Amino acid sequence: MINLISDTVTVPDQGMLEAMQHAKVGDDVFREDPTVNAFQKRMSDMFGMEDALFCPSGTMTNQIALRLHLQPTEEIICDVTSHIYQSETGGYGFNSGAAISLIHSDHGIITVDQIKNCIKNGHDWQPISKLVVIENSNNKGGGSVYSLQQMKEISAFCRSKNLKLHLDGARIFNVLVESNDDPHDIGPLFDTISVCLSKGLGAPVGSVLMGSKADIARARRYRKVMGGGMRQVGYLAAACDYAISNNIQKLKIDNARAKVLGETLIGKNYVKSIKPVHTNIVIFILKDHIKDADFIQHLSSLGVLAAPFGENSIRFVYHLDISESDHAKTLIALNDVQKFFK
Repeated sequence: MINLISDTVTVPDQGMLEAMQHAKVGDDVFREDPTVNAFQKRMSDMFGMEDALFCPSGTMTNQIALRLHLQPTEEIICDVTSHIYQSETGGYGFNSGAAISLIHSDHGIITVDQIKNCIKNGHDWQPISKLVVIENSNNKGGGSVYSLQQMKEISAFCRSKNLKLHLDGARIFNVLVESNDDPHDIGPLFDTISVCLSKGLGAPVGSVLMGSKADIARARRYRKVMGGGMRQVGYLAAACDYAISNNIQKLKIDNARAKVLGETLIGKNYVKSIKPVHTNIVIFILKDHIKDADFIQHLSSLGVLAAPFGENSIRFVYHLDISESDHAKTLIALNDVQKFFK
């Protein structure tokens, strides 16, 4: 089966397994794992930030960031499609006691004017506007992207209003291989950044939170209380380090194939609309008379797995375990599946 359900389904290749096998490890809770320490420094240096913390998941790095910036009765401003709102089980309330103000933007890309309109006036009965979160690329927005200029504008506005700014950069490298921007120019725009290594980059586990030395020192405590204090975790950090060294440019292939798939869907008898394709994610809406479960079942019978994605939509996500042959077979399947629908 060709698995396009998510870019989290990858498995380590031989080079990554060898890097894991030969990793030098220690107890990371005591800050004695040399592979983790080196990887954290590599990531913070890459993004021009002071420090970094290795964590099991992107949800944890996001939730730690929220906890760093928020107190109860304070509020997050973000798009309604944001991962922190849609896919982290209400953690902003559970972990931080925070409220949330949602923007309904075009494909998950919010603007300075929209943020401005969400800022509360400071009345006693209102939460205090404190943190802005953007997601780049935006998953539910169809892999939509913020340009460097857009991020600069949001950053400047947040600083002028004393708002903290967090980047959920789970798939930021899918963006950077298209824009050719230097991550070192992105880091200083944000108070904290979360990056996943377990999506398109192909590591089995691992995300990194970056920020100031003071924030990362506090983040270690929040990681511990959330159950993320790990021991000889250098084996996993070695996989992530290998991914950064070897797999970033491969994301361009994923992005390019996703764009071809998006073009292939145009005019198909089961497609109502398609979100613009910018990176490795393709989301389209089925025609009203077609149920997403039926479409998934028929496509699976042709050897391709995809994910239902709410509101009668379907999502495909490309990753490095999809070969050129898999890609070609997928395009054929998308044509052949038309026979099931009239």
